[in-house]
Amino acid sequence: MRKLILILAAVVLVALLAHIAHAQQAKKVPRIGFIVSGFPSTSQHNIDAFRQGLRELGYVEGQNIYVEYRYAEGRTDRLTDLTAELVRLQVEVIVTGSTIAVGAAKKLTGTIPVVMAGLGDPIGTGLVASLARPGGNITGLSSFSPELGTKRLELLKEAFPRNLRVAILFNGANASNVASLKEIEIAAPVLGVQLQSLDVRGAEDFEPAFQAANRRRANALLVQRDPLNSAHATRIVALAAKSKLPAMYPGIEYVNRGGLMSYGVSSTDLYRRAATYVDKILKGTKPSDLLVEQPMKFEFIISLKTAKQIGVTIPPNVLVRANRVIR
Repeated sequence: MRKLILILAAVVLVALLAHIAHAQQAKKVPRIGFIVSGFPSTSQHNIDAFRQGLRELGYVEGQNIYVEYRYAEGRTDRLTDLTAELVRLQVEVIVTGSTIAVGAAKKLTGTIPVVMAGLGDPIGTGLVASLARPGGNITGLSSFSPELGTKRLELLKEAFPRNLRVAILFNGANASNVASLKEIEIAAPVLGVQLQSLDVRGAEDFEPAFQAANRRRANALLVQRDPLNSAHATRIVALAAKSKLPAMYPGIEYVNRGGLMSYGVSSTDLYRRAATYVDKILKGTKPSDLLVEQPMKFEFIISLKTAKQIGVTIPPNVLVRANRVIR
């Protein structure tokens, strides 16, 4: 009888420990790593969009999900270290819109899923095998559209049709920028536009680039989408205003900081949609089984307030095409 009691006690103890372990596992809150190339202030609209996407799926930060935010603050050399830090923390998923961070994650881990929030060219950079079958641990959303640069140039030409000499601010180390620049160079003669290429690869290059544009008598500016440019959006807008250059930017974050016009993929839509990837992965779907989606929403935004400040007029036929006009 005593032996039977001991056996029963042992069984009960094992069952109790198993129940406690299960309860602890059930209460485990997943942690997401979120890497930003720029500053918190210039990236807040994308962060808010991601949070909105999480809320729509039933996640509440600090309750049933944690997000570890990391900011490179415009220093691309920090992105690899920030990615390594999140890998060491063993987060469940890494979310980022940085090609450098995704590339670092690919080298550092083959197990932690990585969700791209609008990368330029994930196939061309070798991050995924294809859009339909990305393979490995990387998936998400691509913002790659080489024709966007040409579209921005067309809109700039419509707004300022006479004697247009356009300086293009781009990063020659960014493969997506180079691909887009080639498309723009093909379109420019057809549109009757003269181009001036301004290659910026570091924060110290912006002032000399604008000085070169002024020397060569540029009368308009086209800014390519690049992490370095995004991180210094406020500075670029200020330099354009100082030079009285009407500028076309790749995203709303520039117009929000006083830029004249922007046309491009809606980054907020991409970051909101990135949350759906996180949800599916947390529920057990493998990244390799989630196809890479392409941009669905584009925005053309004009600031009449800025137009007045720099002394230019936007034609009515261009204004009617805008999704949003800031007065």
